[in-house]
Amino acid sequence: MNNTASRPAIAVVIPALNESESIAAVVAAVRCYGQPIVVDDGSTDGTGSLASVAGAVVVSHVVNRGYDRALESGLKRAVDDGYDFVVTLDADGQHKPELLVVLVEQLFAGADMVIGVRDRHQRFSESIFSITAKLLWGIADPLCGMKGYRIARLRKIPEFYTYASIGTELALRAARSGWRIAQVPISTSSRKGVSRFGGGIRANWMILKALGLGLFLTRPLLYTYQ
Repeated sequence: MNNTASRPAIAVVIPALNESESIAAVVAAVRCYGQPIVVDDGSTDGTGSLASVAGAVVVSHVVNRGYDRALESGLKRAVDDGYDFVVTLDADGQHKPELLVVLVEQLFAGADMVIGVRDRHQRFSESIFSITAKLLWGIADPLCGMKGYRIARLRKIPEFYTYASIGTELALRAARSGWRIAQVPISTSSRKGVSRFGGGIRANWMILKALGLGLFLTRPLLYTYQ
């Protein structure tokens, strides 16, 4: 991809599983901020086709591999395609696409990572995770799916994640490695369709497990960057 000095190239990675109700509108809304890259994670409802028609580059998983693997595939595609920055958001319509400009502005201003801080949490386990992360690492909402990354940082990481919580692991590793991190408040909307994480005990357990893994397994990145 040929980048210009005046306009850095931006990718918008959108993991999606059976999001046919919302994906076309999300893709159309983010195209003015960057190139949408939709990772169709084994959908059976035509999500990938709808995303392609709407203008997205589609990375397809033949079978469902989970949100973290989908996010990994999207980030790797953004790195391989030579973008300068990549931002991520969910496909369910909860993240307002117009807020992407705030993340992009922070990246342009020198941030290595930008983390959205949501105005509400859906589950009590998310609040516990956020409080813990704020106290230990200064990150107010590591679980938020709306984040931004400087590609030069990601390009130097051999593996984006070593346990099943890629977005939170990258945030915690960034904090422990001295990355320039910006945090911006974002408002969220009600999702369209059924949450891929579900609700109740299972969802809360998955989030608390990610917290435990973050506490004991997250290590600083083993390289320097200026």
